[in-house]
Amino acid sequence: MDIRNETVTGRALRVSQPSQDLDNLLVELVEIAPPRPGPGQVLVEIVAAGVNPSDVKASLGHMPHAIWPRTPGRDFSGIVREGPTNMIGLEVWGGGGELGITQDGSHGKWMVLDQKAVRAKPSNFSMEEAGSIGVPFITAYEGLREAGGVQPTDVVLVCGGNGKVGQAAIQLATMAGATVFAVEHTAQQLMAHTNKPVELFNSSVDDVADIVRQKTNGHGADIVFNTVGSPYFELANKALAKQGRQIFISTFDRAVPFDIFNFFRGRHKFIGIDTLALTSVEGAKIFDKLRPKFEEGLLKPFPINPASCYALADAAKAYASVLRGTPDRVLLKP
Repeated sequence: MDIRNETVTGRALRVSQPSQDLDNLLVELVEIAPPRPGPGQVLVEIVAAGVNPSDVKASLGHMPHAIWPRTPGRDFSGIVREGPTNMIGLEVWGGGGELGITQDGSHGKWMVLDQKAVRAKPSNFSMEEAGSIGVPFITAYEGLREAGGVQPTDVVLVCGGNGKVGQAAIQLATMAGATVFAVEHTAQQLMAHTNKPVELFNSSVDDVADIVRQKTNGHGADIVFNTVGSPYFELANKALAKQGRQIFISTFDRAVPFDIFNFFRGRHKFIGIDTLALTSVEGAKIFDKLRPKFEEGLLKPFPINPASCYALADAAKAYASVLRGTPDRVLLKP
């Protein structure tokens, strides 16, 4: 099928230079013709695309390896319009570290991908739900995998539990049967779907490390998934059990006080995760693992708030809302 025979165009976001700040985002809306896929590629018509903090940071110039100009966007759901005959019309989902960073991404009507990077979306998902999964679940899955996986006997502490990666990590850890605690910096209600009860602590008033140890008979946390970085670094280290692992995906401050003695005496491990290094083909392999769990209802998609689904013309508002901390999963709908 050649969609160009229908003379179909579409719009896409373009960033050509770093933006000064969130109030002055240099995001242009342009008209584009469908790009032509090469051998082994498919043309996807984007239906919904998640907006991640990394998408916005890349537009602000915080990703040194990003190319200019480009169309941002790492996550997507859409419909295959060109490619192998057996894939035409397939409703797909995906996400990858190169998308919107070193090649044109999903914040536009059309995107060309390696056909190995697309997978049929879960049968029980709307397109909006499918487009919301990408980076948060890929990051959570990869972090827990690198930490050796989660066992039913593990204690897991998720720092930043109401963030999107935090919610995904809580889902995966409770699905595995672990005892899971979460922490935020203010009094909040837990937003994540869970497969067993999860307590959410307020780090501004609670001694979280002490409480975790009390509730685990002095054991502590086998895994700390620290989605925020430096603000929870000391707390997380105090909460770690012997041979505990702490996962990092982000930070505010690069330099933090570090007690080397407690680190080696505790036989701790620190694990850094950068999903920008995972391609969309690698992301698709993770989606293969997640899809049956979503279809069985063991994992749940993020709730979709129609007010947080934006047209491309309102992309600047969508981008700003993500870095300013909206609790919703933000989507663009080309």
